[in-house]
Amino acid sequence: MIRYAILNTSVKIVSFVGKGTKSVRGGVRHVDDNMGSIIEPIYQTSLFDYREPERRPSLHGVVPLKYSREDNPTVHAVESKVAELEHGVDALGTSSGMAAITTLMMALLSRDSTVLMPLDVYGSTLVLMERLSKFGIKTVITDPGTNNVINSLKSGINVVFIESVSNPLLRVYDIPKIVKAAHEVNAVVVVDNTLATPMGITPISHGADFVIHSATKYLSGHNDVVAGFIVGSDDRIKGVWEWRRFLGTIMEPFTAFLVDRGLKTLHIRMRTHEENAKAVAEFLMDHPKVERVYYPCLDNHETYEVAKKLLSNCGGMVSFEVKGGLKEAMAVYKHVKMIIPSVSFGGAESIITHPASTTHVHWSPEDRARAGIKDNLLRLSVGLEDPEDIINDLNQALNYA
Repeated sequence: MIRYAILNTSVKIVSFVGKGTKSVRGGVRHVDDNMGSIIEPIYQTSLFDYREPERRPSLHGVVPLKYSREDNPTVHAVESKVAELEHGVDALGTSSGMAAITTLMMALLSRDSTVLMPLDVYGSTLVLMERLSKFGIKTVITDPGTNNVINSLKSGINVVFIESVSNPLLRVYDIPKIVKAAHEVNAVVVVDNTLATPMGITPISHGADFVIHSATKYLSGHNDVVAGFIVGSDDRIKGVWEWRRFLGTIMEPFTAFLVDRGLKTLHIRMRTHEENAKAVAEFLMDHPKVERVYYPCLDNHETYEVAKKLLSNCGGMVSFEVKGGLKEAMAVYKHVKMIIPSVSFGGAESIITHPASTTHVHWSPEDRARAGIKDNLLRLSVGLEDPEDIINDLNQALNYA
């Protein structure tokens, strides 16, 4: 039975258990009783009437609603849904995934703060932390892997930043173990959950302090928005809200509308992404021109046991190495027909990426080797097309290797 609780001028649907139901019906909706819209309206306005501030709702419990750089009802509706999905107390929508990371780092760090992160986090995250060094912020980069992160933890580390599943080699990080070790030295744990999504894992349930998303990827799911989220486990999220307000990194209302529409099918899409990815991974495992396949739920993956323990969905990303070198990999990359050669991932369309020449092109060959990213590596974001068509396209492209 659906129950409604009136909160200021909003309606919150409460007591949903299933992730699918939360994706479709969760969160807060701001409704006009005279119109009866069943879909959250797009509040495309920069200002709100402020004649009686004491009567205005406070969407995040900080200040009354007055200006869309601070808060917006359409954005808040999708924020509250993502907070529910990630088991957080609140979430903040941002203009991109990098805006989410930047805003959170500004809130958490100060001069002489030290951040610990493995080498296989998103490349732009590493570059951002390097650029922040001019403000006196230190970054410790470990080799990839849970044990390397834990072994580098010591007093003086302020923030540990990891990804639940790394890109492009899909290492699954043991979040409970890292959280335990980090909290013992009073470090805050931030988990980028973009690749796994809350359908795969909810890091806050395992003790993480903050979760980051590039909603450009699976959360929106249609390759038509750029957006991000910060999810907090406690009231520290209010301090992050202040920094979003100062930096002006809030999500646009129409973007929020599109993300919310995408979220309604997240559970269905992730199920199909996983089914298709498993079929593609198994095909590639048996192909004579493929040297190695990376997929978390294959028992040959280096973090398979962690994936089996933590992930409820193994996702739609498959990486593989073509036998030979750069020339052979690029032959496959250039000869796919239905699959789109591009960057990014998580949309309905299958996309193939050559990390060494795109997402990781600015890395030195030594750093790419240290992270395990070879010149013959291709990353495939397996879409929602029929798996037979994806496999047939890969098969014909591999003939050119």
